[in-house]
Amino acid sequence: MLEENLMLEEKVKGLLEEIVQENPGLFLIDLDVNAENHIRVVIDGDQGVSVNDCMEVSRKIENSLDREETDFSLEVTSAGAGQPLLFPRQFKKNIGRKLSIKTKDRVFEAELIDATDKNISVEWKTREPKPVGKGKITVKNEAVLDYAAIVEAKVMIKF
Repeated sequence: MLEENLMLEEKVKGLLEEIVQENPGLFLIDLDVNAENHIRVVIDGDQGVSVNDCMEVSRKIENSLDREETDFSLEVTSAGAGQPLLFPRQFKKNIGRKLSIKTKDRVFEAELIDATDKNISVEWKTREPKPVGKGKITVKNEAVLDYAAIVEAKVMIKF
């Protein structure tokens, strides 16, 4: 049973690689095939993911697998709005948005200014005491964070 499950997962991985090559605006976030052959695919896209994108991926997988050979269920979804950002490509598409960032030292909110394949640049404002006299001033802070230093980063949703 385990061998059959691994073979199914490998076959789906190969199909997903083909799909991403055919539609380079999409990329795979997660693939899970459990012991009951429930296939769960999570995709994202540089311009977001439409229902049609999910349907096309689902159809390609569904039409390429033989239910007579292996019984399975299939779920294709887009990365949810509240899900953590995992890949540089996800950070790049969210430049200009506010993130909640957790590092091993602290948690803070900042605007994503830039993203490369190695790190992100963020900016945020804090209220700090004036150097001289009473009261506070607004100070602009900037940081460059390597992806390895980020424990979790999520896009802040505005309503």
